[in-house]
Amino acid sequence: MKIELNDNKVYFNNGSIKKEIHPFWLRERVDGEEFLDKGTQQRLFDPTSLDNKISINKANITDKFLEINFNDGVNSKLDISKLALEFSNEDTVIKSIHKTKWDSTLKNIKNFEYQDNFFESKEMYNLLVSFYKYGFVIIKNIPTKDNFIVKFANSIGSVRRTNFGEYFDVKSKSDPNDLAYTSLGLSPHTDNPYRNPVPCIQLLHCIKNEVSGGLSTLVDGFTVTEDLKNENLDFYKILSEIKVRFKFIDKEVVLEDWSELIKLNDDKTFKQVRFSPRLDYVPMLEKGKLDIYYRARKKLSEMYNSDKYRIEFKLAPKDLMMMDNHRLLHGRTAYETKEGNRFLQGCYIDFDSTEGKLRHLKRKFNL
Repeated sequence: MKIELNDNKVYFNNGSIKKEIHPFWLRERVDGEEFLDKGTQQRLFDPTSLDNKISINKANITDKFLEINFNDGVNSKLDISKLALEFSNEDTVIKSIHKTKWDSTLKNIKNFEYQDNFFESKEMYNLLVSFYKYGFVIIKNIPTKDNFIVKFANSIGSVRRTNFGEYFDVKSKSDPNDLAYTSLGLSPHTDNPYRNPVPCIQLLHCIKNEVSGGLSTLVDGFTVTEDLKNENLDFYKILSEIKVRFKFIDKEVVLEDWSELIKLNDDKTFKQVRFSPRLDYVPMLEKGKLDIYYRARKKLSEMYNSDKYRIEFKLAPKDLMMMDNHRLLHGRTAYETKEGNRFLQGCYIDFDSTEGKLRHLKRKFNL
């Protein structure tokens, strides 16, 4: 991509398209000390108060900078490389990390080790990159005292509080308001599909695990739904078009939201899965359409529950797993409470936490 000048007009040329850059667009981006706060990178002026008839009196390119004199008397020197980053209109940090499809053959994923200054280290940057590739990471040697999971979460971003609290204890209870608080096995599911918005990332920290069962299970919803699209496009389409109602009820709250089981971006690429068949209610539709829908949902469930896609492992005390609740399904195998204690703590954070931390560390280490 090149910046070109012609008769006091500025153009960008990417090799196939040449377009003029609006003078006002450039004027908004002046970054001298009187125009931009260097600490916050916030403007010190309101561009909506400017005259819309901004034009360029003179423009010149020197080294890697575009020097412009505007008709309102402002002179500016703009970094061409920074301008180039904006022309794609895409997130060049997060979206450049491509999702890696995986199934039960997944082996030798790196575990990360907690250490001093971990949250401001290059290792944390590598951890977040791995998280966006695979949808989960495991960090070992996390302190288990004083609800450390909250400190961990808040060191990346901030905890997303729910009706389960700032954090929640995952162990068998005598009067549970969710099957997670039993010793029963849990089939692959996403958490909180009845919320708007659904929590993005779940952290699970193992405090005690003295039982032979209770293995953690993960399934990559991205891989499964991409495979479904290739195997049966009709099933994929109806599951990505029909919204179902998810509902949760306990003594103090009723939560409800509608969504497709496979949610797509505007460009029809993968965005999110929601799956919790104990909580969903399919709307009343024409019988023939429901026939297809129920067959499609059954097929999707069979794939999620297939040995082909599931990995399972035992979390040890001090292990913390961070997983993408919009991409992965998680579960566990059953266990016997008489064998001993199984005690995990969980909490949620949103994507702006990991995205913001990743961008910060990328800037800090000039990566």
